[in-house]
Amino acid sequence: MSSAVTRIFSEGFRVFFLSAGIYGVFAGIAWGVWLASLDGLLPYVEQSYAMPPVMWHAHEMIFGYATAALGGFFLTAVPNWTGAPEARARFITFVALIWMAGRLAVWFSAALPSLAVALIDLSFVPILALKVASQLIRRPKPQNMVFLYLLSLIWVSNLMVHLEWVGVTSDTLNIGVRAGLLALCSMIAILGGRITPAFTRNAMKRAGEPEASWPVSVPGLEKAAMVLALLLPLLVLVLDVGPVAGICALVLGGVQLLRMARWRAGWALRQPILIALHLGLGMLALGLVLWGLSALGLGNEVGAIHILGIGCVGGMTLAVMSRAALGHSGRPLVASSPMVVAYVLMAAAALVRWLGSGLTGGYLAAMLTADGLWIAATALYLFAMWPALTGPRVARAN
Repeated sequence: MSSAVTRIFSEGFRVFFLSAGIYGVFAGIAWGVWLASLDGLLPYVEQSYAMPPVMWHAHEMIFGYATAALGGFFLTAVPNWTGAPEARARFITFVALIWMAGRLAVWFSAALPSLAVALIDLSFVPILALKVASQLIRRPKPQNMVFLYLLSLIWVSNLMVHLEWVGVTSDTLNIGVRAGLLALCSMIAILGGRITPAFTRNAMKRAGEPEASWPVSVPGLEKAAMVLALLLPLLVLVLDVGPVAGICALVLGGVQLLRMARWRAGWALRQPILIALHLGLGMLALGLVLWGLSALGLGNEVGAIHILGIGCVGGMTLAVMSRAALGHSGRPLVASSPMVVAYVLMAAAALVRWLGSGLTGGYLAAMLTADGLWIAATALYLFAMWPALTGPRVARAN
């Protein structure tokens, strides 16, 4: 047991990808219990947090679950990009405990001073960003340094939420939640646009497919996607929701669709661990278009937000975490049956929540169904990835 715990805290992907899965299940159950109490399916339980349950749910999905996935990714990927030494177990343990302290502070916020909750919760991203910066500075490539900017936007977005909770402002919470989600989506647009065609290309090469059929990334589209992705969350922070941000989201969604059209998603269908990446980015494009339309007064913003939050962020985190966990633990890059089902259930959760947002009758049932699908997807991810995240590294066969 002690050796397993030591192993978990020895590498960033282990502790944070495990934490993301566990917290995803917990947060889903907590949200579902509250939803069920609204319809009398379960007795009402007094909440231990100070904010309305809807706001706790939104905050913890964006600044709790998703930031854990980011922590695992950056602590694992950046040393590979730069050749920097990997973070030591002592630092990984420290920053993981800071993340956990943030989740506990928000959960028990009804019994804590709001300023203390803010200070604890806002500590994680800066510590992570400083570590990432110290590694990126070894090879300061602009295409990697932009992630520090996006981490900063995520932190500022969380600050906007806490400023309202503390009582300093009266109208920054919704801005912070939207900007935080869109900053995560921008991160996915840039990272996903880098790894998805590359992984697909590598798989096609291994399969002996002719080079002419490999994915193609068009430089002009890639530059446009990066500029728009870096701009969108900033526009929301500065201007809130409106026509400027809506048009930016619409154009970015269109650019994302054009990018994906050349990435051979049809071929990737034969490899679930690969098509999961394409599916997550497809949800990104769909969600951006829907959110952009809603910002222009066309359509339902709640549905669009959940396509982005569940379909894009949820789907891409499962896809990336499962692939990274297998690869960095020495296991073959093949998704097991439970993991494949998890990919499907996460996409289904997004679609059910989107469809449900337009209902007048059955709205709560749709929310509960989507939540159940989320819980099932994250639980299956934990089950499938548990050996890779907690077990010893496997020696690769020659």
